Amino acid sequence: MCSLIVMERWRGRVAVVTGASAGIGAAIAYQFQDAGLTVVALARRKEKIPVAVEEARREAKERGRATLGKAPSPGKLHALKCDVSNEEDILAAFKWVKDNLGGVDILVNNAGVPGGSSLTGPNVEEWKRILNVNLLGLCICTREAVQQMKERGVDDGHIIHISSRAGHYIFGVPGIHMYSASKHGVRVVTEGLRKELVAAKSRIRVTEVSPGLVKTEIFDKIDKNTASLDAVTASLGASEGEGVWALPHVFSEDVADAVLYAVSTPPHVQIHEMIVMPVGEAV
Repeated sequence: MCSLIVMERWRGRVAVVTGASAGIGAAIAYQFQDAGLTVVALARRKEKIPVAVEEARREAKERGRATLGKAPSPGKLHALKCDVSNEEDILAAFKWVKDNLGGVDILVNNAGVPGGSSLTGPNVEEWKRILNVNLLGLCICTREAVQQMKERGVDDGHIIHISSRAGHYIFGVPGIHMYSASKHGVRVVTEGLRKELVAAKSRIRVTEVSPGLVKTEIFDKIDKNTASLDAVTASLGASEGEGVWALPHVFSEDVADAVLYAVSTPPHVQIHEMIVMPVGEAV
């Protein structure tokens, strides 16, 4: 777990977190805020962001994970509406950041959608939805953040992509292969961005964090008509009739800890890729 002293160089700087109205995004937002950063939390459901962030903070504390504790002057939280599948929304959000806060120093691309449709099925719109949010939206947010960093001469910025173990492993469950493809694409984009920044002699850092099973609301969103929840949980090692949370899992704040560790390392250190898995995960 990072200390406030280690995070001191980020105090007062601006972190943009996408998908911050629940789960991992909300946990990252509260940890950044507690560390003294100015947090711009983006989500389609803007009105849910402050409640979700406070709920993530409360749940972590109940589990004995109050993280950094309160900084002498905790950062501000700004909630903005942004659908990352819509380029106009992304451009408007980053314009607001530039106009009101000067620009972004850290970007966490956390927004993502589950879902599935067989690769031999007809549901092209579902494929587009997954790729637009999980991959294309991530790329557009990254482009805007890097441009703002370059315009301001910020050479110690940080881009973090929240991917998934599904990007490292093919679960073999009909209906979720496009989701896996989108997360594998995040890994490719992360490495490609790193190489482009090196070629440009930039010291902006890039990190990909791939969680295993995390207890969030994402499983509640799986469309059982296209990707059987039972099949997914069975692929993860659950016995018949067991719920998904009977399996080993981590919590949102565990993933947020990994993000804070990556940004807290010295400027010459780049944590390029992390896999965060629960102990005992069978797959």
